[in-house]
Amino acid sequence: MGQPAAPITSLTDRRSAESLIERLRTRKARVSVIGLGYVGLPLAVEFAHAGFTVTSVDLDQSRVESIRRGVSYIADVPSERVRELVDAGRLSATKDFAILAEADAISICVPTPLRKTKDPDLSYIVAAVEEVCKYLHAGQLIVLESTTYPGTTDEVVRPMLERGGLVAGRDFFLAFSPERVDPANPDWHTGNTPKVVGGVDRASTEAACALYQQIVTTIVPVSSTSVAEMVKLLENTFRAVNIGMANELALMCRQMNIDVWEVIDAAKTKPFGFMAFYPGPGLGGHCIPIDPFYLSWKARQSGFESRFIELAGHVNSSMPRYVVERVSEALNSMGKPLRGSRVHLYGMAYKADVGDYRESPAIDIVRLLEERGAVVSYTDPHVPVVDDHGVSLTGLGEAEALAAGIDCAVIVTNHRAFDYDGLVRTAPLIVDTRNALKGRTGAHIFRL
Repeated sequence: MGQPAAPITSLTDRRSAESLIERLRTRKARVSVIGLGYVGLPLAVEFAHAGFTVTSVDLDQSRVESIRRGVSYIADVPSERVRELVDAGRLSATKDFAILAEADAISICVPTPLRKTKDPDLSYIVAAVEEVCKYLHAGQLIVLESTTYPGTTDEVVRPMLERGGLVAGRDFFLAFSPERVDPANPDWHTGNTPKVVGGVDRASTEAACALYQQIVTTIVPVSSTSVAEMVKLLENTFRAVNIGMANELALMCRQMNIDVWEVIDAAKTKPFGFMAFYPGPGLGGHCIPIDPFYLSWKARQSGFESRFIELAGHVNSSMPRYVVERVSEALNSMGKPLRGSRVHLYGMAYKADVGDYRESPAIDIVRLLEERGAVVSYTDPHVPVVDDHGVSLTGLGEAEALAAGIDCAVIVTNHRAFDYDGLVRTAPLIVDTRNALKGRTGAHIFRL
């Protein structure tokens, strides 16, 4: 693990790599993307927009049908762009993995969740690679983009692909290139976000770099797949640890009656040596709450205890319970118990202006509130229905919720679409976990 990529060992390797690279540079290569989620769909669209013929595979028939109709189900990908590419014959979708036989390059973009034991669940990767094995042929490039622990590509994916007799780096090319998707970010997207690439050997790195150079401005080659895998875990663990520190600071400031938001705003005026991170109701999304556990799990396999990372995870995972305590304190200030009170959440998505509620702290907050007897409802313009881990709710409109009467509103996700001024005027109590009401005052406003 972490060793430099092996050199190209023969003239055959070089000719095979050069042939594939030439097809990639002239956009004559056929590209397949496995998985049409938040990572796979934008990637497939970028390849098709660059002039490649792209056929994507997803087992979700609704996604396949949506692409065939030219309709995007991801906010960052306009339907008009999908429709244009579908009509031009450059983008298609199917459930049939047999199309992989025609592909020159295959990107695997499938989920990598955690088991209940907090161990990595590679079942989606294994299932995808099993399908690739059936259609693997000489000269193909396989790239894993799914976030995983260091060693996965070389120790799990490579042996599976080589079972049929083809050898990585000689007969086909294999690399890891971590996805760097930030949904709803208006400035950074697939095309302008630097792309890290690490192959199992030099030929594989060169081929993968040639693939992504057609759609990404800056390519960052590294010495191995393990380095590339560790890069992704470092990026997200860095965020998780610093958010954990911000959350602990928020708890500390509450005890000292200090406004943590004012502290952070003042600190970030320092032009060097400080990067602002903000507290909140907990971590959400598919990456930041999960990736540190991938890293700590792999560290344990190597006999290393990552106490710092696990402590940050403990702090972050405790935040939903702290939010519920703040709701109880707010209600008590009005002489009301939490049990029987109507608590309305503003936002179920894990971050502002997206419709993804995977691992959202709002789910835990709902569960904890209901366990303590509260009557819970929510508003989220991006999430009309929630059905996750025993939490089943249908969203209400802001006006509908306020008209029905609520005892306390909790801002869990700071969507731009919310009418915060109207909320301040109308709601009897507000618990703001995101500082969405910055600059607004009132005795009925409780902050994190």
